[in-house]
Amino acid sequence: MKLPARGNRGRWFVASAMSLSVALGVSLLCDSLALAAQRAVPATRHAAHRTGAKAIAASETSDGEQTLLDADDARFFLTRVGFEPDRAETAQYVGLTRQQAVDKVLASARTEALTPSPDWVSEPIPTRDARKAWTADQRRDEQRLRAQRYEVLRAWWVREMLATPSPLTERMTLFWHNHFTSGQDKVAFPQHMAQQNLLLRRDALGNFGDLLHAVAKDPAMLQYLDGASNRKGRPNENFAREVMELFTLGEGHYTQRDVSEAARAYTGWSLDPDTQAYVWRANQHDDGDKTVLGQTGPFDGDQVLDILLARPETATFVTTRLWREFVSDTPDPLRIAPIAQQFRASHYEIKVALRGLFLSDAFWDDGNRGVLVKSPAEFVVGTLRAFDVSYDNAGPFVAQMRTLGENLFYPPNVKGWPGGTTWINSSTLLARKQFVEQLFRATEAAPMRMSRPLNAKFAASDVTVGMQTDPQPPHAIASAKSARGGVRFDIDTWLAQYNTAPALKPGLSAELQLQHAVLPFTPVDAIATDSTASAYLEALLMDPAYQLK
Repeated sequence: MKLPARGNRGRWFVASAMSLSVALGVSLLCDSLALAAQRAVPATRHAAHRTGAKAIAASETSDGEQTLLDADDARFFLTRVGFEPDRAETAQYVGLTRQQAVDKVLASARTEALTPSPDWVSEPIPTRDARKAWTADQRRDEQRLRAQRYEVLRAWWVREMLATPSPLTERMTLFWHNHFTSGQDKVAFPQHMAQQNLLLRRDALGNFGDLLHAVAKDPAMLQYLDGASNRKGRPNENFAREVMELFTLGEGHYTQRDVSEAARAYTGWSLDPDTQAYVWRANQHDDGDKTVLGQTGPFDGDQVLDILLARPETATFVTTRLWREFVSDTPDPLRIAPIAQQFRASHYEIKVALRGLFLSDAFWDDGNRGVLVKSPAEFVVGTLRAFDVSYDNAGPFVAQMRTLGENLFYPPNVKGWPGGTTWINSSTLLARKQFVEQLFRATEAAPMRMSRPLNAKFAASDVTVGMQTDPQPPHAIASAKSARGGVRFDIDTWLAQYNTAPALKPGLSAELQLQHAVLPFTPVDAIATDSTASAYLEALLMDPAYQLK
């Protein structure tokens, strides 16, 4: 039985499904998935290129903003700006206009985590004398403790992604973590990475200029890009280069001389040897004249950052990265230009850029739906949220993300995770399928009901964060006490929303509802017509389309 595709994607996916019916190997399945995410841009976008940026800005009229969201629109929107929503979350946005939906998401943004941080996050760093006095055994114990704490920190962040009432906040915290990269390989003490994470969340939807200045002096950043070793007469150019290439201007908009001169401006930024906190050392600062991007003066580091912020290339570069995160892997310079101009005119208010992107015709364009690959965090957290999965310990989810290629607080290099279709290869696609299989095995044990519901207030104040027991998401209704790591998927309750049950054979109406509930478009693979509802749902989650958003 052939089910209809959504929108204008039908012809492409018919061809894709035919090729997949022949491609039985995992590697060919990966190829088809990559092709899905990189397929040709619709002709309407090519027509837009001929109109010019000014005409495009004018065409983004209020008519689109007033379009009412149906269930598909609401699910698409919430998946793009956060994680896969459950049915209750989706229902809150059905019937809203696009503008109302965007304003609702932006207004709910948080600046602090809901989940209490581990107690040791505020624990002082051992002093220099204490570190020197460690024996070899004590040093090994300390290294083991730091590694354990990094794992606790990862589990804490995953719990926050699962529990947060503002998924956009965590998505933006992830975005900035991959923009202003720092990592465990060069930041020895997890306290520093935890504090940087709190900083990124605080300013995740605030002001980019404030965030740039704060991150530049953040102890984790000063360690990761060797800023603390930058001093007069011996400038270290690592931060100066990366702040231009990766944080602000982008490649091709600066010269090696700009890097060398800017590095002199950042001299004097250092770390206290005992506390590892930022300190200013005037005697190590080069106070001579520097020429950066055509401007000359006795600049310090903050003044050079302001020079970078004043350049229009910075607004364009950051907006383009946000476009890749939320719209498509194919930036449209003419559509990006007016949003970048608004971003710069607002003195870099991040919500202005996001609002421009989320209300653009390109964001909602049918041709841009289902073209982005879910990151490991989006795949794992989105699945758990969408199906109201409860759990005892977030540690296995951390390990799952690492297997899929995203080890939080440990980016592969200063450029971060490249994302996109690089998330998918024969190994990671197989691991994603195994995660789905494990989820369905977690339906076999009966759930243990909690003595009282876990609401947001309880999760934020009454739960002790430790190595073994994690607070549940506010929407979870069952404690996870199965033999499979404490994970519980109540499939009976979930399928009941669609008037079916695990052992029943869903009719066409239920099949279509399930498709629309979990996929961005019609399944690529054929599904057996005599499948039970449980098998049909599992097949949908195994489909390549489930990897896309």
